[in-house]
Amino acid sequence: MAKIDLTVIPERRERTIQRVRERNIIIPTFAQMKNPDLIPARIKEELRNIGLWDVHPRNLFRITWKNEPVPFGGGFGPVNTLEFPSSLTGVPARIIGLVGKWFPTGAHKVGAAFGCLVPRLVTGQFDPTTQKAVWPSTGNYCRGGAYDSALLACDSIAILPEGMSKERFEWLSKIASEVIATPGSESNVKEIFDKCWELRRSGQDLMIFNQFEEFGNYLWHYEVTGHAMEEVLKRVMGPKDEFRGVALTTGSAGTIACGDYLKQLFPNSKIVAGEALQCPTLFENGFGAHRIEGIGDKHVPWIHNVKNTDLVAAIDDNDVVAVMRLFNEPTGREYLVRKGVPEEVVSKLDLLGFSGIANLLSAIKTAKYYEMGENDIMLIVLTDSMELYGSRIQEYREQYGEFTPYHAAEAYARSLQGQSVDYLLELRYADRRRVHNLKYYTWVEQQGKTYEEILAQWYDRNYWTELQSQVEEIDALITEFNERVGLIKNYQ
Repeated sequence: MAKIDLTVIPERRERTIQRVRERNIIIPTFAQMKNPDLIPARIKEELRNIGLWDVHPRNLFRITWKNEPVPFGGGFGPVNTLEFPSSLTGVPARIIGLVGKWFPTGAHKVGAAFGCLVPRLVTGQFDPTTQKAVWPSTGNYCRGGAYDSALLACDSIAILPEGMSKERFEWLSKIASEVIATPGSESNVKEIFDKCWELRRSGQDLMIFNQFEEFGNYLWHYEVTGHAMEEVLKRVMGPKDEFRGVALTTGSAGTIACGDYLKQLFPNSKIVAGEALQCPTLFENGFGAHRIEGIGDKHVPWIHNVKNTDLVAAIDDNDVVAVMRLFNEPTGREYLVRKGVPEEVVSKLDLLGFSGIANLLSAIKTAKYYEMGENDIMLIVLTDSMELYGSRIQEYREQYGEFTPYHAAEAYARSLQGQSVDYLLELRYADRRRVHNLKYYTWVEQQGKTYEEILAQWYDRNYWTELQSQVEEIDALITEFNERVGLIKNYQ
């Protein structure tokens, strides 16, 4: 059975086509996001006069890992990556991160928002002329959703916890029609869901794009991020190298879908799910609050293919904060250079936001646990950059004082290279089933999923592969939609 409903509603789609035509929008296909060589030359010419973060319809074609890493007028090239040397990580394994900063909005979550919105848009299920788009999130996803909504000139409601960074709220205040701050911080996802139910009961004509249950989020990462990682491996692997796996904080469990794609190519590779030690939901059914901005906890996302997850890594948020300061404070960077970390790498460490740092620490722990050597490769994702969290640096200075050489040495030795194999759980079949069963309390009891659906996720052998096979059908719908809009003919 197909997991994304692609039923066409003709009358609503006609109104959507008219709106898209008025807004000068052409929608890229998944194939073009994977391979920008397929983008028409005239669109690439237009992009030479458009800023990467401009709210401009042609920037939809920049929803790709392959943007030239410049803020204005860039073209396309190889996947943007940053490799972390052993002098930084303390392990011989090669750890390589895909860089999320060079997406529109400054984070790859704009791709997840695209994956959730577009199937509803091109089928007419979502009507931007009458409906509000609701984007529940812990930050970056609602940025991407508000961005997409602004392009469509439709009202949007961004929902995120009040404890998120000031930069997030300032940006959203300029783009979203309405911003709702729910109680708590990154781990308070239920409060976001509660607000969604309140909006549903309000009588407003709206559609909620819940990234934690929308399979478009999973599918975008499976197809686009998965292929990007495959290209990175083809570029960096030598004849003796072995790809060992991905380490990713789960958050909405969209990004970790790339691991499903890679396991089909590399069956022995591992999928490592990271979370905050202060909120160890996967690790031990726990709960709590933490400071790793951009990941949500206290539940298991509906779209997490738990049966394919091999290892859970619980990361101390104190380590994440310490490493953030090490990577961004001038004293920390000077210390890293003295310890032999190449200056070229040190100058780019602001490409890691909080969740990117957590992914790096998860990869280091995994490399130590599996005793990886210099021919072993781990991949991670740098979801966003510190450009979205600049205020946090000053806040931590005020809270903890100036970052001295002593603090730098401590962070380097303990929080970075001192990562241990504590708080790792290698998942047996029964462990995976235990984690999957946690979905019941959120999704069946609270969010309206059925008992039959949760059983199908675990026992139906074709559940995830049938979802993965929908890409071509969605691309065909996008192509037909663009032809009906009529703008694409000017670029062919």
